[in-house]
Amino acid sequence: MANLDHDIEFDDSSGRITFDFRGFLFKILHNWILIAVSIAIGLGVAYYINVRKQNIYRLNALVSVETEQNPFFTANTSISFNWGGVSGKIGKVMTTLATRSHNELVIDSLEFYTEYLKQGKYHLIDIYKASPFEVEIDKNEYQLLGAPLELKHLSDTQFKIIYDFEDRQSVTAQRYADRSTTNVSVTPGLFEGTFNYGAPVELPFFSGVVKKRNGRNPDTENQYFIYFLNFDALVSRFQNSVNVSFFKGSSTVLSLSQSGNNKAKVVDYLNTTAEILRETELRTKNLYATNTIKFIDSTLGNVNDKLQDVNKEMDDFRSSNKVFNVSDDISATSEQLKIYENERQVERTKINYLNSLEKYLQNKNDYTNIAAPTSVGIQESGLLNSIGKLTTLAIQRENQAQTAREGSILLRRLDAQIDSEKNVAFELINAARRGVNLQLGSLNTSIAKLESELKTLPKEQQEFLKIQRKLDISQEAYNIYQAKKSEAEIVKAANVSDIVMIDPAKDINNGPIGPKKSLNYMMGLVVGGIIPVLIIFLLFILDRNIHTSEDVERLSKLPVIGLVGKYEYKNNLVAFEKPKSAVAESFRAIRSSLQFIYKNQKDSDGSKTLMFTSSISGEGKTFCSINTATVYALSGKKTVLVGLDLRKPKIFDDFEVKNDKGAVNYLINDSDLDGITHQTHIPNLDIILSGPIPPNPSELLMSERMHTLIADLKSKYDMIVLDTPPLGLVTDALELSQFADATIYMVRLNYTKKGMLSMVNAKHKKGELKNVNLLLNFYRHKKGAGYGYGYGYGYGYGYGAYGDSYLENDKTGFVKRIKSFFKRK
Repeated sequence: MANLDHDIEFDDSSGRITFDFRGFLFKILHNWILIAVSIAIGLGVAYYINVRKQNIYRLNALVSVETEQNPFFTANTSISFNWGGVSGKIGKVMTTLATRSHNELVIDSLEFYTEYLKQGKYHLIDIYKASPFEVEIDKNEYQLLGAPLELKHLSDTQFKIIYDFEDRQSVTAQRYADRSTTNVSVTPGLFEGTFNYGAPVELPFFSGVVKKRNGRNPDTENQYFIYFLNFDALVSRFQNSVNVSFFKGSSTVLSLSQSGNNKAKVVDYLNTTAEILRETELRTKNLYATNTIKFIDSTLGNVNDKLQDVNKEMDDFRSSNKVFNVSDDISATSEQLKIYENERQVERTKINYLNSLEKYLQNKNDYTNIAAPTSVGIQESGLLNSIGKLTTLAIQRENQAQTAREGSILLRRLDAQIDSEKNVAFELINAARRGVNLQLGSLNTSIAKLESELKTLPKEQQEFLKIQRKLDISQEAYNIYQAKKSEAEIVKAANVSDIVMIDPAKDINNGPIGPKKSLNYMMGLVVGGIIPVLIIFLLFILDRNIHTSEDVERLSKLPVIGLVGKYEYKNNLVAFEKPKSAVAESFRAIRSSLQFIYKNQKDSDGSKTLMFTSSISGEGKTFCSINTATVYALSGKKTVLVGLDLRKPKIFDDFEVKNDKGAVNYLINDSDLDGITHQTHIPNLDIILSGPIPPNPSELLMSERMHTLIADLKSKYDMIVLDTPPLGLVTDALELSQFADATIYMVRLNYTKKGMLSMVNAKHKKGELKNVNLLLNFYRHKKGAGYGYGYGYGYGYGYGAYGDSYLENDKTGFVKRIKSFFKRK
């Protein structure tokens, strides 16, 4: 059997693949009701979304990230705190906004885990600050999660809490102080409790105080609820809710935007997130300054103790020795020596700081308490930047460690950055120490030279000058550290955050950004229209049946000899018993067309043979052969109808003749022609039945007796009509085609497969079938060109009786049932 084609055909003449757009268009037009219903459903879904989905609003806030907001950080300030410049701050701010620790602070500050809801038409509405109730929960007690507790106003002083626990004996609750969750026991069924406004409520699933907001009484027409959310899940939801971008190309101004259903909630979240960001940044800056002040205080204590010791030493010396007057040269030398020793003391302090810093970095894990290197006069920018970055990373890790587990990817990443920065700091410490040691070496040489000049003085004078220098150096060091402490305290007091809110979020009656109602309706219209069209398209290209005469013309170049319409009748003798019917007229038209075919043949006179065949069973081959033979007989032609379908004979049913003897008996030489011929009640029409079913039908039809039978019939009849087996199932018809002057190939619309015409085309092209004409059976003209119509016929469904005989049953599958649904009217 030939391959079955679809509505996408290969055009042999052009070599191109073509598609039946006209047929597809008519298929769509025929199913316009289905498309209209689908569009209506799509619009209904869009309406459902639009009326039930809450409005979505987007609000914005602007924050500025400045390079430095401290007027004391100038070139004249000896103590400074370098944080890496504005670009580093921008990146830090953008990262911080997405961190869990930052969003936890915001959520906890606003207590967004407590929602105030009102029953709307389709769903619960978040009314936030518009709620007539205000709840102060006890964060040390457990609160019911994920269940709306109804608050019902009773009087000026009382309200009721209502919730149906159904058959549950325990519910999940969370304690917001430490964010732990647990299961608390409850009594199954409906809970109703009456409480006083402003009085503590202590229940297993709720603990807190309910107040009337602004002292107003809630209306009794609405239902109000409080709803507690899981803190961690809520933070995850908000963690990436703020969109951060640069404002109009500015490198220092950030635009913060957030979307939500409640504008007041969005306003509060944006403004609070900016405020917490500002406070966190300022606290970080102040922490660095505070550590520096602590370091100066500890150093200042040691300097003060040393100063007191030197003063006592000077007092003791004066009490036991007279006061010496030294020459101006000696005084100048002593003064210069004091300057050098003072400078040496500063360098030694640097060495001590660098050694302590190195030891601290080697032995400690907390790097948030490092004093500024500028507190001892170290001004190397590389070391300042490195210590600043190290402190910042340590603060970030400390914040993240509150929520992240040890060993998490985030903490491991921060630890790697800290280790990397420590290695840089060690290199910079060694470089700074080498520089300080060089300076110390130079100062020690100068001091030794001056001390050698003073050795010529008497011992008492040398001792006096030495104590005097120690006293002056201690006093000067004390004054310097006092000045540095005061300066650090001024810097800390003058510290302002480098993050400034320049345009807070505000509700200015912005319109909603969603849901996009017009877009939803458009999508409903498009999707509602596309889905049925797509289904029709798929069924159209999967449809293997021939539906119209246009399909036949597109699939085959063979001529169409006629059209036979559907006609419901009790038997196949329509042309005889209903001669005025349209079906009878169509067979007379076929008879006329055959006359032209026979006249064009060489032997136009004498007896003519007409063979009927088809692709498969159920295409009306027997029906058409009987009625064609009938119209020839009624026209005065002596006609015989020969049943050569030896496998599944059918003609005898309509003529009420027993099929006990027929062509098979003649072919096996068991009877002569007269013995198998039956006269019918139709004038001029005889019939020859097929007879008993033989075991070898093909061999009998190929025998010499078949030639003899045809020759005998031609000598006796004017018209011989052969009813043969289906060509698409067996080869018998090909064997009989040699006896036919003309062949009619049956095509039943909405039943015959398209691939069968390809088979007929191929056999005709090879010369296996000659003088072939197509007869369209069950044709029905209808407005709209009749594309895709389905009919109910009386000849069976699927392959019918012949399919049962020649092939296995082709069970009607799911796809075929769907296709049949779209074809039925």
